[in-house]
Amino acid sequence: MKIGFFGSSLVSSYWNGAATYYRGMLKEIAALGHDVTFFEPDALERQIHRDIDDPPWARVVVYPATPEGWQRALIDAARSSDILVKASGVGVFDVELEKAVADIPSAAMRIYWDVDAPATLEAIAADPHHHLRGAISGYDLVLTYGGGDRVVRDYRMAGARDCIPIYNALDPDTHHPVPPRPEFSCDLTLLANRLPDREIRVERFFIEVAARLPSRSFLLGGAGWASKAMTANIRKAGHVGTAQHNAFFASALATLNVNRDSMAKYGFSPPTRVFEAIGAGACLITDAWEGIDHFLEPGVEVLVAADGDEVAGHLNALDRVRAATIARRAQARILAHHTYARRAQQFHKVIEGIGAATGAAA
Repeated sequence: MKIGFFGSSLVSSYWNGAATYYRGMLKEIAALGHDVTFFEPDALERQIHRDIDDPPWARVVVYPATPEGWQRALIDAARSSDILVKASGVGVFDVELEKAVADIPSAAMRIYWDVDAPATLEAIAADPHHHLRGAISGYDLVLTYGGGDRVVRDYRMAGARDCIPIYNALDPDTHHPVPPRPEFSCDLTLLANRLPDREIRVERFFIEVAARLPSRSFLLGGAGWASKAMTANIRKAGHVGTAQHNAFFASALATLNVNRDSMAKYGFSPPTRVFEAIGAGACLITDAWEGIDHFLEPGVEVLVAADGDEVAGHLNALDRVRAATIARRAQARILAHHTYARRAQQFHKVIEGIGAATGAAA
């Protein structure tokens, strides 16, 4: 099938944490025989911070970040696509696009693909006039990259015909072990852009931990942290492009995952960083959230911390041998059960099922 996909960016991870999810999913979807065209706006300086060239498995259309730009792109996509996807968080004209995809005359299957479903559902719950309350029923299906049963229930209550989580995963061709690099060497790394609904949790699980452990070294990667006051044992790496992710994760004793508020509250929302870090061979410490054991076994394949004190305790109890053992077990689990090739098969079966049901109804 021909898939027209509207997302934030396929070619740039700049202020775009979903980039590796898009790349992993769409590469494997294309490998199953689907024809993918990715539509992304020329916005937020992403085009001048590209990490990859246009990939061979997808056509990339960069449209002007103007009303005329997105409207023309949508008309072109609707004419040429069997499946029309609008992802959440494009960054510009999201409301307009989400309404238009639901309403545009087209024979294409329409999918709303939410890459931050807990935050979207909290916004819908807080606003009785939220645009998706009316628009979501115009989509044949909602896909999410996390959230579990609670997200499915809440999306159905909001009017979705159906909702299916397709979780983040690993692309082993992209994220894999590499030799450590001295500029990323430290005891604990964290890769996370500075966002309002994550900053307090980063303070609790990372910045305050560094203040408690002055003899330990910490490295914080991600955009937006330059103005944030921190102790001297935290180095700031700024934006870390995807080409450097493997070395960033592989060079430390351990790496930390800190979920955003809404993701931690809903649970079953492992971000891309979890799979990327484990693919690179890192020992992972994560904040606690419901459903972690669906992906990794706590204490064996991942270290789980309810607060900053537990992060500090895990770090103090780690040595290179134990960290390597945890990392090796985690990588084996993820490679066996949580790759994008498996997720693409799930997507393929879902759309086949919708197509069969539509044909039977006709």
